[in-house]
Amino acid sequence: MAKLSTDELIEAFKELTLIELSEFVKQFEETFEVTAAAPVAVAAAGAPAAGGAGAEEVEEKSEFDVVLESVGDKKIQVIKEVRALTSLGLKEAKDLVDGAPKAVLEGVAKDAADKAKEQLEGAGATVTLK
Repeated sequence: MAKLSTDELIEAFKELTLIELSEFVKQFEETFEVTAAAPVAVAAAGAPAAGGAGAEEVEEKSEFDVVLESVGDKKIQVIKEVRALTSLGLKEAKDLVDGAPKAVLEGVAKDAADKAKEQLEGAGATVTLK
């Protein structure tokens, strides 16, 4: 595939409808695990923070660890979710679940961490984000 220049990409985007462009942005964000939204921390950092330095640290955190705290009573479902979220095989996923509390994903974006937490909790596990 030929590499497109920035100008060629802009021209191609001009031909898209807003819906097509919105779908492209969503797919781009999912593929590269990024967000195109303007950072909120920049606006908050400009205003005086009532919480002090502690509040700013929370806003700046961009990577999270998804930690499996406990399995619950649906161990097989939790193992399936762990396998779906990671590239682990059945034995490795079972070992991870048996070794709880243990990190399932490390250094992932907030959106991916929230999604993983929701999936694991849906299977009956107890999960924390760190």
